[in-house]
Amino acid sequence: MKIYKFLFGALIGLILLNACSNEVEEPQKYVPLGSYDSGVLVVNEGAANANNSTISYISFDLNTLQNDIFGVVNAPKILGDTAQSIGFYNQYAYIVMNISNTIEIVNRYTMESVATISTGLSNPRYIVFSNGKGYVTNWGDGTDATDDYVAVIDPISNAITANIPVTEGPDKIIENAGTLYVAHSGGYHFGNTISVINTTNNSVSSILVGDIPNAMQIDGSSLWITCAGNPNYAPAETSGKLLQINLTNNQLLKSFDFGAVTTHPANLEIADSKLFYTINSAVYSMPIDATALPTTPKFIADIPTLYGFAIKNYHIYVSGYTIYDQNGTVNIYSLGNSGNSPIGTLQKSHTVGIGPSGFYFNQ
Repeated sequence: MKIYKFLFGALIGLILLNACSNEVEEPQKYVPLGSYDSGVLVVNEGAANANNSTISYISFDLNTLQNDIFGVVNAPKILGDTAQSIGFYNQYAYIVMNISNTIEIVNRYTMESVATISTGLSNPRYIVFSNGKGYVTNWGDGTDATDDYVAVIDPISNAITANIPVTEGPDKIIENAGTLYVAHSGGYHFGNTISVINTTNNSVSSILVGDIPNAMQIDGSSLWITCAGNPNYAPAETSGKLLQINLTNNQLLKSFDFGAVTTHPANLEIADSKLFYTINSAVYSMPIDATALPTTPKFIADIPTLYGFAIKNYHIYVSGYTIYDQNGTVNIYSLGNSGNSPIGTLQKSHTVGIGPSGFYFNQ
């Protein structure tokens, strides 16, 4: 009888164990961190000296648009004059205000104002974070070629702790393994260098590139750079270039010349082992190992003045305007590899604020 009871108990245990092992755990549902999580923040510069900069939000499913989210959340406070860029650090978004000479710090998911950096900035442009510090490019007085610098921010106190002097017109900035690369578009003039900053000791060296470097992307051990070339109002108009730099020794690996001096590329993104850039409203693509530039665009964006450009989640985001001081447009196109639509197929169009210039993916 004891053996029977033991066998019966063991059988029941096996049945219960098997039942438990066949249970399927429910996947954890993602809980948004705020109203503006899981979407893209669009920087709308506004008109210069008009104090009408705004931030728009577009959800990743492309269906939800909310304009002026900073103003809605923080009224009556306004963002300020000429929103230039955004940098993310932990749960915060640092919104660089060019003409206001400030940085507005907000909770990136709720847009609630946290603090304002209002001293130590002079014509600030772009921001990046490395090793627990923020780095902001500053043009200084645009007529003075000797007062340009990169400001160092302590994100705990939000105080500027140091200035790193650099050559004229520091603009876009990108970080790689504790080293900063700063593109010198030239400010009010015409630059042709990349500053290389060692964040351990703030030492600066430089790389000679094409005229007016305006976008950078890192792919593995390579830094890719588009150089617009000098515009037609410069003393001498020059052709644009696409360059590949070896990050291990900062030496040039490849150089593509756009030929005609009237061809001025802008923007740069890397997706699916391809380089994407723009010329006017045309979007071009080439394999990252290509030996020649493409001769025809993938598509023409239906935006007369193309300004902002980004790629995320199988979508190409393009922004710009028809009239400078009126509300702009964000068009979102298929990247062409999602199995649904050919590249350049319009997925969604939204009307945003004045001068939409940049996309910052918030997730």
